[in-house]
Amino acid sequence: MDVSGGRGQPRPGNDESAEHTGPEAPAPGGTGDAPTAPSAPTPADAKDARPEGPTPDAGAPAPGSGTPQDTGAAPDHGAPDRGAPAHGRDRAPEHPEPPADRPARAPAGRPEHPDHPFAHSGSGKGQAPQRPEERRRGGLLMGRPFGVPVYVAPSWFLVAILITWVFGGQIDRVLPELGAASYLVSLFFAVAFYASVLVHELAHTLAALRFKLPVRRIQLQFFGGVSEIEKEAETPGREFVLAFVGPLLSLVLAGLFYLGLLAVDPSSVPGVLLAGLMVSNLIVAAFNLLPGLPLDGGRMLRAVVWAITGKPMTGTVAAAWVGRALAVCVLIGLPLLTQSGALGSDAVDNVGMDTVLDALLAAILAAIIWTGAGNSLRMARLREHLPELRARTLTRRAVPVESDTPLSEALRRANAAGARALVVVDADGVPVSLVREAAIVGVPEHRRPWVPAGTLAQDITDGMRVSAELAGEELLDALRATPATEYLVVEETGEIYGVLSAADVERAFVKAMARPS
Repeated sequence: MDVSGGRGQPRPGNDESAEHTGPEAPAPGGTGDAPTAPSAPTPADAKDARPEGPTPDAGAPAPGSGTPQDTGAAPDHGAPDRGAPAHGRDRAPEHPEPPADRPARAPAGRPEHPDHPFAHSGSGKGQAPQRPEERRRGGLLMGRPFGVPVYVAPSWFLVAILITWVFGGQIDRVLPELGAASYLVSLFFAVAFYASVLVHELAHTLAALRFKLPVRRIQLQFFGGVSEIEKEAETPGREFVLAFVGPLLSLVLAGLFYLGLLAVDPSSVPGVLLAGLMVSNLIVAAFNLLPGLPLDGGRMLRAVVWAITGKPMTGTVAAAWVGRALAVCVLIGLPLLTQSGALGSDAVDNVGMDTVLDALLAAILAAIIWTGAGNSLRMARLREHLPELRARTLTRRAVPVESDTPLSEALRRANAAGARALVVVDADGVPVSLVREAAIVGVPEHRRPWVPAGTLAQDITDGMRVSAELAGEELLDALRATPATEYLVVEETGEIYGVLSAADVERAFVKAMARPS
């Protein structure tokens, strides 16, 4: 954005900051598609390491931190627990531009804060807020169908070995003449089964793309797959369709495998493979239709409650608690059903290896469902508060200074104006760089009169110019796109509004996560 449209004089921002705690990014869980939420910004040195040392004199403001605005985000991505995040348009009234080297006045209704000293946080290392998923690859990249990357997690190979071993023994009993080749057939079955899981996830992906919802990636992992959809559907009807298409495709695949089974000998290799794929896809469809988050059936239940109550958060809470109840039922009920023979096997009176394996499988499934349901609740709270995260309310008031202005004088002007950021401008008043907060903290008090402010500044790039109108997920995406610790906030006209610290955004994000819905 061209900032030269105005006269280059910073307009006042908000000098609030937040209590700092480390963000905890929830991980997607479950075997169905798991919408992902925006992650908290994690700027480098967001912990505000402030050296022990002399305190600034009366004329030089001391680094400190105030209390920033709450913000947040939630489970499914966008407006409170739904679609795209809401964007505030809390525009400040126009103000006459102050002369160069004079701080801008505060917007109407926002009082000056002379009691808030100039404060900086961050080390200036330039780390951008990142999603945790962006810091870890997610496995082996297999391709990009419809432009969406598909990864195979390392845990999949463990499952492939397990399936090959278990199903190979079953094939050996049905077709003993195959010998060791039965395990080769079983390996083919494992690959074909996960190919059908991929089709299940692609159904979610295509529905999401049809509704203009971005999909970050598809990951095949230990228990099925996950479609990481970055935003939630805007209506309960779309949410229901988005969740239902996955199990529907699994049912369709089961039907196709059944038709293929009719055309071959059931006791042949193709017959055994088709029968296994038919049964496995029926299991995938039935399991995902269970009415609890994070499963597809839970998202369908959420959509129904949302439609009835008109509150997406109510739908999320209901489906998440049903998911937790479902996890308890799986933990207790699956071993009992297996031991009683209700699932088609012979009843077992004693405790053997099969019983232990059944209990272990039930515990893993229950843990996945319980964790996914909890993540859904956390993400719902996060998304509900996401629209509160606004550049305009988090921006620090700034004063313009020339490059050769002594740091002590620049800090004195900032203190006098109740500002907490410095913008270096050229002779025409056009901003050229931002004085880094960590650099100021690192200059001893007795050296400040001899250190020019410009030597502590970072040049402003296009990505470091942030619109004051950005809010919610759009703001987080803008900060992630350009790694920096401070950003120049500008009006749509190009006029300077203030300076946004990535550390302030992070603290506001975390504080919103801690607030109840």
